[in-house]
Amino acid sequence: MHHSVSAGLLFLLLSGGGPALAQSPSSSSVGLSVRRIELVSDDAQPAVEVAVSPGLSTVFLFDSEVSREGLSLEGRERFAMVDAGLNTLRLVPSEKISAGERAKLTVRFQDGAAPASTTFVLVAHPARSEALIEVYRRRRGVETYQEEVRQARIEAEQCREENERLRAQRSVPDGVTGLIATSVLDGRGIDFRDVSKVATLGSGGAAGNAYVRTYRTAHRVAVEVGLIHVGDAQPWTAAGAMLRSKGNEELKVLRVWQSGPLAPGSTNQRVVVEAEAASESPQGPFTLKLWDADQRRTVTLGNVTFP
Repeated sequence: MHHSVSAGLLFLLLSGGGPALAQSPSSSSVGLSVRRIELVSDDAQPAVEVAVSPGLSTVFLFDSEVSREGLSLEGRERFAMVDAGLNTLRLVPSEKISAGERAKLTVRFQDGAAPASTTFVLVAHPARSEALIEVYRRRRGVETYQEEVRQARIEAEQCREENERLRAQRSVPDGVTGLIATSVLDGRGIDFRDVSKVATLGSGGAAGNAYVRTYRTAHRVAVEVGLIHVGDAQPWTAAGAMLRSKGNEELKVLRVWQSGPLAPGSTNQRVVVEAEAASESPQGPFTLKLWDADQRRTVTLGNVTFP
């Protein structure tokens, strides 16, 4: 379904400019690479923070056997799964856990060697988690360091490419000319769909929604949400976003723009989330989750589809 789109939204899709602009971390930055932790033999090592998220698995892999009976997890009732093996521990937080909530996890080892135990602090994020944590008590092999160097090179290359993209964007004009110059349109224009009647708003969110509209260009998709104040006296501004499909496909969010803080007495505020769409496949349904700077107050929209 094709409709005309205002020049203002064309500008937003390109520049993301406005009074409240936030850049969401890319999906490749969290949850996809392996994190390696080396323990020291004394008690001076501070607790390591690990990001977890409702419905997503975080797996610990230990190079020593752990004691299932010695496992201690604060707020265990807020986890849908706690599966401990001899060398592994899989955790899946439930929807009961709140963004920003912290839970202490203590793991004890069976062999009695130092350190006899280690402690992690699980920090709940609205949408992102660390998928795999490797924990070493013994000296690591050369191959693990080589893999770590390889991952660091990949991340450095991704940062270099992102910097080049941002520099290139600064040199192009705004509006429709900018969209043409950056090949965002690529000869096909913008497709539009109003999904206000089918998108579902999660309960207990920081705002209500008046409408939900989705857009697609040759290489980008965008979601525009009209938000309504719902009685919380504290102003709310989206600082990050996630777009995830039922098949766990996560689109790379490029920018999050909000027309102004949502506060008592304010009119509807618009939030636009722009993401990469390298092919025609990302149509949905997707779940859109928005969170503020402290990640505690969120807005969740389900059944979001694209043209």
